[in-house]
Amino acid sequence: MQISLKETAAELKAKQRIVITAHVNPDGDAIGSSLGLAHALRALGKDVQVFIDDDIPAAFSVLPGYELIGKPVDGQNIPADLLVAVDVSLDRIGRVAELCTAPVLNIDHHVTNDGQAAKLYLDGKAAAAAEIIYQLIGELGVDGNRDMAMCLYMGLATDTGWFRFSNATPKTMLAAADLLAWGAEPNLISEALEQRPFAEVQSLAVGMQKIELLAGGRVAGACLDYATMQEYDAPEGLIGMVRVIEGVDIAFTLKEKEPNLCRVSLRSKGLDVTKIALQFGGGGHVRAAGCTIEKNCAEARMELINAIMQVLEAES
Repeated sequence: MQISLKETAAELKAKQRIVITAHVNPDGDAIGSSLGLAHALRALGKDVQVFIDDDIPAAFSVLPGYELIGKPVDGQNIPADLLVAVDVSLDRIGRVAELCTAPVLNIDHHVTNDGQAAKLYLDGKAAAAAEIIYQLIGELGVDGNRDMAMCLYMGLATDTGWFRFSNATPKTMLAAADLLAWGAEPNLISEALEQRPFAEVQSLAVGMQKIELLAGGRVAGACLDYATMQEYDAPEGLIGMVRVIEGVDIAFTLKEKEPNLCRVSLRSKGLDVTKIALQFGGGGHVRAAGCTIEKNCAEARMELINAIMQVLEAES
């Protein structure tokens, strides 16, 4: 059932023990929104924990509360009065769904949200989940502070490509201005995300060597199999290098993180890549989406490329 922002605030105010989670393979919006909401709820005196079922990149350690993010383990019981899933549909929160059996409140900005949560606040026009959490903080009657600001600015900045993408609206920019007034320091956030360990830079070079052009240059992508992923650190930022290639309409990266489990990122300059991601149980936005394919790298590559070609043909 979809609810209003006011009803969402009321749900949060009515519960004391709250667990916040986001999607596996978390990005800046997932982590920033989760932590930003956690800081706001703690300001109300709530008992709040954040659990994400994946490793959290060290680059996000610039965010206040980063060190408090828990990773669930099998058999663990996560007690709560309410589970809040942010920036995600419920099918992408991993083991948290099994280990925390509390009622679920889902807060999301992805139009592909599956609507499975008992209560869902969905704003598909918001540039980022962080933009929703910013609005929610106002509805909660909480005074903004630096901790909230740093986390939410991270979400806004990363999901809008540092305010370069078409999803950045006047409301987004006004929210960012308020976050600056609360104490956000954009330079610290950008510097943290720009820094890379030497091994990761090397892995990015390896990934770039694997970029291939398809469909007469309209599609570009890089596939990294499990052996490559074991030898090199996961090359963060690779999708950005693929996306900027001249003439490319659809960009993708496929990384076999575990044997027979591939994580896919999709980007476009106009075509709707959710039509590709949804075929594999994923989702996202028109120009940025993702999914997981439970096949080995070679098989996943073939299925992904077939899906991409179908979308291209349909748009021709």
